[in-house]
Amino acid sequence: MTSHLRNSRDGSVLRLTLADDASRNSLSESMMAELQAALDNAGEDSTVGTIIIASDGKAFSSGHNLKQLTARRADPDNGEAYYSMVFARCAKLMTSIAHHRCAIIAEVDGLASAAGCQLVATCDLAYCSPRATFCTPGVNIGLFCSTPMVALSRNLSSKHTMEMLLTGDVMDAEFAARTGLVNAVIPQDELAGHVSALAARIASKSRAAITYGKRAFDGQRQLPLEQAYAFTAGVMARNMLDSAACEGLDAFISKRQPNWPTHK
Repeated sequence: MTSHLRNSRDGSVLRLTLADDASRNSLSESMMAELQAALDNAGEDSTVGTIIIASDGKAFSSGHNLKQLTARRADPDNGEAYYSMVFARCAKLMTSIAHHRCAIIAEVDGLASAAGCQLVATCDLAYCSPRATFCTPGVNIGLFCSTPMVALSRNLSSKHTMEMLLTGDVMDAEFAARTGLVNAVIPQDELAGHVSALAARIASKSRAAITYGKRAFDGQRQLPLEQAYAFTAGVMARNMLDSAACEGLDAFISKRQPNWPTHK
């Protein structure tokens, strides 16, 4: 079976490259399965510190494979069971990124459309080239981008999210940076190097601290202020007991570089 995902390692940084240019790197069944497996494997590999999701071709990802979806209208149930399965798998993939122990960075050098835009919004960090564009065009074909809305609404303001969802317009890199969909716009010839250097810097930190931090960030932001502080205070107390925090504090006090434990 042809692989639609290319994996490469540079030290503790894992680069996952969407490599199905023929379908504009659509999130087909096979692409989602390969991405899910790669993320699951990385979660169990303590030598992986940071993950980059990048792409080949002119599109970062065109979203769900519409040819696969429409082909199932001939099913006895008009495709309902298949559609439910596909969207559930996509939701699992996005949740896996959000809950992953590693920091995950999107490197966008092309169009990120619909679920492809959802993928960018779900990653912890995102950087793009000036030629990158972003859209949730489902409204134009009668299929509102309801699942991409989940990730977008957690990154952009309500007004900017609804602007993308209601118009389906293609937004440029400047809009993405201004509204918080990406962290910054980087010159195209510098993008991969910038993201790789940042990923390596993050990977040099305590793996345990990153895991605690991602879980705390996700858990607290939906809570009222007092509950958020109570929740994160508990996380910090547990984090203080972790061997990585013990090593980091000792290294700081001793004015030396920390030797981080390798456990997840």
